[in-house]
Amino acid sequence: FRATKSHLKMTWTESDGWGGAELVGSPYVNLHIGATALHYGQSCFEGLKAFAHEDDTVHIFRPDENAKRLQSSCERLMMPPVPHDVFIQACKDVVKDNMAYVPPYGSGGALYLRPLLFGSGPRIGLQPADEYTLIILVIPVGDYYKGGLASPCDALIIEDFDRAAPRGVGNVKVAGNYAADLLPNMLGKKKGYPIGLYLDAQTQTNVEEFSTSNFVGIDNDAKKYVTPKSPSVLPSITNKSLMQIAADEGYEVERRDIPVEEMERFDEVLAVGTAVVVTPIGSATRLEEDSEAVKVKYEFSEEVGATTRKFYDIVRGIQSGEMEDKHEWNFKVE
Repeated sequence: FRATKSHLKMTWTESDGWGGAELVGSPYVNLHIGATALHYGQSCFEGLKAFAHEDDTVHIFRPDENAKRLQSSCERLMMPPVPHDVFIQACKDVVKDNMAYVPPYGSGGALYLRPLLFGSGPRIGLQPADEYTLIILVIPVGDYYKGGLASPCDALIIEDFDRAAPRGVGNVKVAGNYAADLLPNMLGKKKGYPIGLYLDAQTQTNVEEFSTSNFVGIDNDAKKYVTPKSPSVLPSITNKSLMQIAADEGYEVERRDIPVEEMERFDEVLAVGTAVVVTPIGSATRLEEDSEAVKVKYEFSEEVGATTRKFYDIVRGIQSGEMEDKHEWNFKVE
């Protein structure tokens, strides 16, 4: 965490609905001990970035999609949705107030925005709160991997934990989904695997999602971009952008079930998300039960693949204003 000038705060009440936005300098929140966020996890969040362009303007990347996804999370947790235009304006306002913290053009950095919506009204019985608070904090971040892309990392196929149930909350960005991954993530790292890959909870036969990122498989011979279609996978805005870019580049985009065994057909595998855009995956390993002995190892490109690099460069080019934004994904802060 790094302190910035301000965060933005808005409050919803049953009597008044959403109030006006306030820019707050203190990094602390005064919260009732009975808040539903504390007791029942009534909390959801988003993540997006603002980038400086060469002409000294600043643009937020696809906040309209974050607005839609936040609304979906709100509906699932019985929280009041933030109106589309209100959310986008709030993002612009907090960036504008923290312009001094936007990393300069050419640095590879960005201003990261973290909208967080939570039940702040007190309820001890299980029921929705009568008050909700939206905060949007910002923090400058550097290029996740210095120089652009890291060497492919090794993933562990997680079989003794599930990320999300088929009819649970895996498809929305709620806080508890991430707390549940802390233990499997730590155990995997202790075994030498920096990232975990979950299978579907119901059958344990299909690829679902990496710990905090969507799964993408690239078949270069067939020119296919393949990603899971599952009711328990969070719809990644980065993945949605890459799917459009892949289609623009002539790839066939498939959203469908991916049997674990099909991974042997992929030339390149990616973990995709807001923080890094793309993490190349070099292998995915399945261990013997109660052992660290390798049962199956699916191996992909040992170096950053050409397709991975091309898609990454296009996304970053659009975000930085160096490539044509033909789909109008950048929202100017003014």
